[in-house]
Amino acid sequence: MWKGLTWDHPRGFNALDAASRDTDVAGHGLVAWDVQPLEGFESAPIAELCARYDLVVLDHPHVGEAVEAGCLHSIEDILGHDLITMLEAASIGPSLSSYRFAGKHWALPLDAATQVMAVRPDLTASIPVKWEDVVAFVEAGVPVAASIAGPHAALSFFSVCAALGEPPAVADPETLVSADIGKKAHAILSRIVRSMPEQAKPLNPIGLLDLMGREDSIALCPLVYGYVNYSRPADGRKPLRFHNAPRVAGGHPVGTLGGTGIGFSKRSAPDSALKAHVLWLMGKQAQCGFIPAHDGQPSRREAWFDAEVNAAWGDFYVNTADTLEHSYVRPRHSGYIAFQTAASAALRESFETDGPADEVLESLQDLYTKSRNGGER
Repeated sequence: MWKGLTWDHPRGFNALDAASRDTDVAGHGLVAWDVQPLEGFESAPIAELCARYDLVVLDHPHVGEAVEAGCLHSIEDILGHDLITMLEAASIGPSLSSYRFAGKHWALPLDAATQVMAVRPDLTASIPVKWEDVVAFVEAGVPVAASIAGPHAALSFFSVCAALGEPPAVADPETLVSADIGKKAHAILSRIVRSMPEQAKPLNPIGLLDLMGREDSIALCPLVYGYVNYSRPADGRKPLRFHNAPRVAGGHPVGTLGGTGIGFSKRSAPDSALKAHVLWLMGKQAQCGFIPAHDGQPSRREAWFDAEVNAAWGDFYVNTADTLEHSYVRPRHSGYIAFQTAASAALRESFETDGPADEVLESLQDLYTKSRNGGER
């Protein structure tokens, strides 16, 4: 029996567990899946997880750390280059390319997600399209919240910078963001944070979406990781509607890419049956049928535009696909995860104290420079 590790949420576990048990699925009965909290992937070094599990579900910013530790097989070495070529055409947005580092891919995009807009349709009659519209909503007293807990303060900041035309550390991998764009992004988020409910500030995206569905204190969150599961009512929770992230005039909607990939740890020597099982998970039947039917969020583009899939989930996919296609991919060098944590803490303090944007931007650049370890983006 192979051992797999994923995250403790229906989106992360249900489809994998069901596929392992379904006798009609290739390689069924081969993988026993354990779960850990989503935050566990931020706190536990990837090498430690790979030492205990054969298959590991991971987030793409961990690949630099994994390559440095030598704890994952490359996908090219296990499944070959032809699969990569096929998935390059089939995967939505940068969900596959985000796992490419040092010339190879280190995971397959099992799940695709990005920061999008979440709305309680019964609390607001209109949907903002541009960032200036979001600020106008706040000024008009519409209850708007930002996702700023844990690493999400930095991720929301990155998304706004990218929407304003400067995806962080892309034009110059040594420079996080220019002062001009950084100040504008900081001002937008700071305005939202100053007016948002206190109870929402410490919540991760799952908690924030749950709060939106259960209470009437938040009508809109312009940037939060999309979870298809919250498109349906459940246990007294009202359904949310998801839309593309805000943009600026003439620009695209942008969110910071999330999602998860499935990787083969170096402790494993995958046989043909295990390979067949993973390939089945990446195939059309699973991605367009089985995974959405079991609370998962597929990475295959055609699933996001599938009429039946969208009808079942309140048009979650088609309403947010444009944002995913234009998602911002974070740096992936070893040392990035610690930077992300520290940057988020610095941003939260700045929002709470109404500190000068210049000071926090200088701090972010210093933290980012220190995180660089000769790694590539």
